[in-house]
Amino acid sequence: MIYDLLIVGGGINGCAIARDAAGRGLSVRLVEQGDLAQGTSSASTKLIHGGLRYLELYEFRLVHEALAERELLLGAAPHVIWPLKFVLPYEKGLRPVWLLRLGLFLYDHLARRKRLEGSHTVRLAGDALGAPLRETYRVGFTYADCWVDDSRLVVLNARDAVERGAAISVGAKLIRAERHGEYWRATLAGGETIDARALVNAAGPWVSQVIEDALRIPSRKHVRLVKGSHLVLRKLFEGAQAYILQNPDGRIVFAIPYERDFTLVGTTDVAYDGLPGAVAISEEETDYLLASLNHFLRQPATRDDIVWSYAGLRPLYDDGSLKASVVTRDYAFDLDAPEDAAPSLSIFGGKITTARRLAEHALDELASFLPAHGGAWTAGAVFPGGDMPQGFDQFLDDLKRDRPFLGDELTLRLARAYGTRVFQILNDARSLDDLGRDFGCGLSEAEIAYLREQEWARTADDILWRRSKLGLHVSDAQQQALRAFVGA
Repeated sequence: MIYDLLIVGGGINGCAIARDAAGRGLSVRLVEQGDLAQGTSSASTKLIHGGLRYLELYEFRLVHEALAERELLLGAAPHVIWPLKFVLPYEKGLRPVWLLRLGLFLYDHLARRKRLEGSHTVRLAGDALGAPLRETYRVGFTYADCWVDDSRLVVLNARDAVERGAAISVGAKLIRAERHGEYWRATLAGGETIDARALVNAAGPWVSQVIEDALRIPSRKHVRLVKGSHLVLRKLFEGAQAYILQNPDGRIVFAIPYERDFTLVGTTDVAYDGLPGAVAISEEETDYLLASLNHFLRQPATRDDIVWSYAGLRPLYDDGSLKASVVTRDYAFDLDAPEDAAPSLSIFGGKITTARRLAEHALDELASFLPAHGGAWTAGAVFPGGDMPQGFDQFLDDLKRDRPFLGDELTLRLARAYGTRVFQILNDARSLDDLGRDFGCGLSEAEIAYLREQEWARTADDILWRRSKLGLHVSDAQQQALRAFVGA
């Protein structure tokens, strides 16, 4: 068959485009060389946010779009996205109070806001929000953004795409693609060939590599790789609030409650000139994040508090900026469409927050090259598992009553991960034994089967670090048992 659309890349952009295109009635094939969200899309700061700092760069259109998407996504995926209060301590000698208030006022009003509270001034001295901070921080501000389980949001896009007719292949690397008149013929590493009327290059950090090595076409745009690294430390403070910390270099660092027992700290912005691939935090980045954190905290953190770290490459659109921290977070398209030849669309940049809108723009760009199809539809659609008309809290309470044998901790984990799809795992189980062997933290044979059959998980790492973050919680022995089980 000839697909309408071949998408290269299983990150947030590729899966969002696959979902949107399939829902419009187009035939879609997506290929990913590794696992879904294995690169940039699982190495984010886990936020759905407008980007408060981008206001300083005059990126008003981007912030407006991101704030509008924040509101929409919170309603579409209430199980993997939820509100998060941020505390911004005032740092004397950096951004003045009037500038912070102006920025927060714009942040409150650049897009319609119904579900999240607005910003406020807070006296940190004597307030629980100020308890983790040094006594010198007496005044601060609060505002709301959203937390997201980034890699699960990618999988939900992919799951929705498949249920609307798309085909998705993981472990399927594109080797080359050639134009045959009005369609592309793509060849995968295993020898399979795929024909498609249009090709979308959503390969993230590999976007330029795909253009040059696989498509062999000229490009007027270029990607700029920036490494962003994060630390996960033992819990540094009590409470559900996060902190946004200003640094003398103009950057900000987040400290966010993470996985119940930990604090997530990030991120860095380091120019990266190597080939795309796996990256790790450097000693210098570790020192930078700890120094930023300890400048504000009453009880300093040390390297002994670090339990995990991760790093990713952001494939930013190269707008000519000299500093990595000010390269635009907006996205850009490069459409290559010679007369009477199949088009390709390469995507540079983007944010997890704006991936749904990016997908709409991408399909608008390709509309004249594709068969007649339906229009944009995703703005009013919930993600798989997100159909909770009474809200997440009510769903959680109902699940606790329906399956009391799970216990509160496991019930919350499963509800957050799968939403209403949790019943495809539980089925008619009325005891933990009904779910099969437990590999730690309630990770059962039934859940593993679901992840393999419905969510493309192939390895223990897929399960422990992308479909969940159970790798932080289970023991080494439990991890080894899972690897043996999955391998078998």
